[in-house]
Amino acid sequence: MNTLQSMLELSHFLGEEHRHLAILGEGNTSAKLDAETFLVKASGSCLGTLGEDDAVACRFDALLPMFDEAAISDQDIEDRLLACRVDSKAKKPSVETLFHAYLLSLPGIEFVGHTHSIAVNQILCSPLAEMFATKRLFPDEIVCCGSQSVFVPYVDPGLKLSQVIRDKTQAFVDEFGIPPRVILLQNHGLITIGKTPGAVKAAMLMAHKAAEIFVGAASLGGPVFMDDSEVHRIANRIDEHYRQQALKL
Repeated sequence: MNTLQSMLELSHFLGEEHRHLAILGEGNTSAKLDAETFLVKASGSCLGTLGEDDAVACRFDALLPMFDEAAISDQDIEDRLLACRVDSKAKKPSVETLFHAYLLSLPGIEFVGHTHSIAVNQILCSPLAEMFATKRLFPDEIVCCGSQSVFVPYVDPGLKLSQVIRDKTQAFVDEFGIPPRVILLQNHGLITIGKTPGAVKAAMLMAHKAAEIFVGAASLGGPVFMDDSEVHRIANRIDEHYRQQALKL
């Protein structure tokens, strides 16, 4: 399966209505083509029905320099999103293309998924959002989502959000030495990243499951989190690393 077909399959999977991850034009996906270009979902298109002409090829070098610019007008961002397309006749890429460009530039990251999971957003729209990001409830959550998730306070979608995602993700890499598996956006949704579509799916589904468990536990007196030493143990067990490889995480 080529990169385009892999991205479309991932998009359709995440967009299936019964998963409660995205409806209508919510969410987006992307996939790295090579060192210079990547595919991203077109603005306004639907994950569940994404077609080949809804995957827009964009250039990294037309977008990444924007992260270090302090003030860019909305119109300038619009113009530069259109200018980054490999094919000038292609559809307009998503406004969130900027953070996809950054995340796909990280070592070992080739696919990105972003959804507005109902279960996860129940927490991200609550005072317990950061707690959900930094604590873990059960071993499989650690295996698929990592020891912690990146937590991003609410920021206006577009360039500002992408810049904060970059800063928070880089801080995570500096602390843990590896990219995160899950990025949680307060009052917005979640992003999962990985080398394969399977890694993106696994982190997305497990984060969704963890959110449902978190909400249920909170209703029964409060979540009981795993101790940091227990989380570290699971994250570094040889058998769990083998399972991650078998799951292509």
